[in-house]
Amino acid sequence: MFDFITEEHEMIRQTARDFATTAIAPIAAEYDESGEFPLETVRQMGSLGFMGIEIPEQYGGVGMDTIAYVLALEEISRADASHGTIMSVNNSLVCHALLKYGTEEQKQKYLVPVASGAKIGAYSLTEPMSGSDAGTMRSRAVLSDDGAHYVINGRKSWVTSAPVADIILLFTMTDPQKQHRGISAFIIETDRPGFARGKKEPKLGIRASATSEITFDDFRCPVENRLGEEGEGFKVAMAVLDAGRIGIASQALGIAEAALEASVSYAKEREAFGQKIGEFQMIQQKLADMKTRIDASRLLIYRAALAKMQAASTGERYTMEASIAKLFASETAMWVATQAVQIHGGMGYSKELPVERYFRDAKITEIYEGTSEIQRMVIARHLTGLR
Repeated sequence: MFDFITEEHEMIRQTARDFATTAIAPIAAEYDESGEFPLETVRQMGSLGFMGIEIPEQYGGVGMDTIAYVLALEEISRADASHGTIMSVNNSLVCHALLKYGTEEQKQKYLVPVASGAKIGAYSLTEPMSGSDAGTMRSRAVLSDDGAHYVINGRKSWVTSAPVADIILLFTMTDPQKQHRGISAFIIETDRPGFARGKKEPKLGIRASATSEITFDDFRCPVENRLGEEGEGFKVAMAVLDAGRIGIASQALGIAEAALEASVSYAKEREAFGQKIGEFQMIQQKLADMKTRIDASRLLIYRAALAKMQAASTGERYTMEASIAKLFASETAMWVATQAVQIHGGMGYSKELPVERYFRDAKITEIYEGTSEIQRMVIARHLTGLR
């Protein structure tokens, strides 16, 4: 149907689907219930190349493109959104940032193990009192007198994969007077003194994707671990989030697909008033609208993925395409999951079936890596040129 989807793309999609079906789907409910991080299957994802799909082989990845990434991520997320979150953060936020902004030494030391899945990466921008308004963050990095280290103090919140991360990309203030232009980025090794992990967040959804606060108490970060130039952190963070939003859109698509598949199956089996509920026009309308929104989401994701691929050669930003895809796909996931629960009736409210998990998992896609409100603001500013 799409001439840009090659046989190689279909191979990675099928590999992801097979792995998701056999290895992830059977354990998804168990790990959702316990909240335990699925380290074994995440390691297996790394061995299959899913943790660094767009990263060149010389840096530990498989050297494929963004289309391959969104196809694989959709399949993983269809089985379990928690695995999709872990995969998305590692690929879109950590690996992409290290590849785009890292020095050769940083790529060899940090990108290779993260892209191969040998180590797990995380991305830390948000603070308890600073979310989308990054310029108000309170954490600080101060250059030491000898100029060899930055001394970091502060607290960050809602850090996906933080409880298990080996490497964290940290965004913190080096010059508070400049607000967002005073933010710098650092590569944090979590086994160094001065770093601590807070309690795991008891989340509504994506519960197997571990999330926690992290704190820095006179943490000494070597100067060579700064990512990009001092004061360029906000630029790095926003550029990386463009890629991340394509990943979240793909995750949302996978959740919506799973909810639709469950609903179609249930509509063909469940009977009421002497007929299959799928024969009722109200149910048919829901299914038709679910399918239409899902297909529209997929097209927007493909457009954003192609824009990202083109940007690699032109240097242009693909912010608008990424925000539109993320906004529409995330709201589609939430809407489709809601309809799925309604179609299933009482059983949709029961943990005996996975649709209640899809419902809980879908909500976060409207929040993290830029809320729906932020996406609308980004899109409107691009349209008007106004701030």
